[in-house]
Amino acid sequence: MRKLKTIEMNRLSVDEFREAEKLPLVVVLDDVRSMYNVGSVLRTSDAFRVEEVVLCGITGRPPHPEIHKTALGAEDSVNWRHCPSALEAVRDLQSRGYFVYAVEQAEGSTKLHEFSPLTSHPSKAYAIVLGNEVKGVHQEVVDACDGCLEIKQFGTKHSMNVAVTAGIVIWEFARRMMYNGC
Repeated sequence: MRKLKTIEMNRLSVDEFREAEKLPLVVVLDDVRSMYNVGSVLRTSDAFRVEEVVLCGITGRPPHPEIHKTALGAEDSVNWRHCPSALEAVRDLQSRGYFVYAVEQAEGSTKLHEFSPLTSHPSKAYAIVLGNEVKGVHQEVVDACDGCLEIKQFGTKHSMNVAVTAGIVIWEFARRMMYNGC
């Protein structure tokens, strides 16, 4: 096998990306401290054409060299905005018809592998809230969400890096919604 050259991949330009149909998913970052994590989430959001990323509270915003180092330009292609708090972002998204899930280990959470957006709420757009690297999603934000999604884990640690978590959850939404006729 031969690795493809970048030019052979027929990637969208930034302008084409902005015009392209998006995955009906918004990613909300609740007080994410690491600029590298923010950049990684933006880059993954570009890869799967996420509709928007909402950077809340103390979450860093472009332009910033550490964000750019991991985003590699995705901060220019992905729609992003800042919101003073994740709670405000959740309420705004719900008022616009989004079904919002916190990605958190919580009582009554739905395991990600058991969740199916096409059968749960097929006509809705979704948002996921990812939390701070130490404290996770704020409890008042969890309380405001329509539910919680949890990634089943099998090791000794009780959490994963927020950018890795974002990649897993965004992929699951893309896999189930883009590859299943949406």
